[in-house]
Amino acid sequence: MYTTPLSTLISSQSLNHHLYADDTQLYFSFYPPDLHSSISHLSPLQQISSWMTANLLTLNSSKTEFLLIGLKQQLAKIQNSPLSTTHSARNLGFIFDEHLSFSDHITALSKSCNFDICQLCCIRPFLDIKTASTIATSIVHSKLNYCNSLCYNLLKSQLSRLQHIQNSLALAVVKDSKFSHTTPILKFLHWLQVNKCTVIEYKILSLTYKILSTAQPAYLHNLISVQPPGRTHSFINSHHHRSSTLIFLSQNHRLLIPVCISSLWNKLPASFCQLCSSSVTTVTPSITSSLFHSRLKTPVPQILPTIDPFLPTYPLDFNS
Repeated sequence: MYTTPLSTLISSQSLNHHLYADDTQLYFSFYPPDLHSSISHLSPLQQISSWMTANLLTLNSSKTEFLLIGLKQQLAKIQNSPLSTTHSARNLGFIFDEHLSFSDHITALSKSCNFDICQLCCIRPFLDIKTASTIATSIVHSKLNYCNSLCYNLLKSQLSRLQHIQNSLALAVVKDSKFSHTTPILKFLHWLQVNKCTVIEYKILSLTYKILSTAQPAYLHNLISVQPPGRTHSFINSHHHRSSTLIFLSQNHRLLIPVCISSLWNKLPASFCQLCSSSVTTVTPSITSSLFHSRLKTPVPQILPTIDPFLPTYPLDFNS
């Protein structure tokens, strides 16, 4: 409540911004040749500083960073920048670098997760496998899954680094050799793999269901649109057609988020996309949330690999 007026002040200066507690982010886009003229957008920083001083707050200049994000070719065109920019910056626990390769984040994540895995290995002889799996999921997997939707369509080399963390964690849980094949172990633990983007796609589809059902968060709901009813759409790689009773998302090829969401959602089988009811703001799928997430992990053609709860178990003693 104390910092709420800050949003009004920034909006009055025609700046885009995000506020989270005491963390404030300003952002805008420009073409490389227009850097010097675009810096004028940052002039409200002085007004923000004055407002903070008047309200007994302090603008921490040591924690204020400027990050330029673009392709290598674009950033190469920027010369003699008057700003002291940083190579990467932490954004609510996720590290953004100037090329959005997320290599710095994966490096920091690997260091943190490997430390936790080593600690788990130390106490593993005193744990049964169920407890070890619970600890691994809560401490390490939670870090791997945090904001993992940002890794959609990431380079295979970067996804392989994340998969290596998951493989090491799985081997620690089952107390197996580092030379063991991890695919059956991951199936035994019911963990979706990272390098095939399955766990990432699962997160995006889960978020899409939430957006359609609740119209929240609003900033994502405003980016996607449901195809108007009464039209028939061909289902990708299928012989049947989508009717007006199915939820079909329109694609905006100018924005990355709608493309990711709509391309994954529109590939789902009809049983996932049946329309139950709709209103001005929300579209309610006929399938419940718990059933949606449950089916999403079962065999789905061209979506996620088979993670069947009735697969033959990995030959391990649960008391080992």
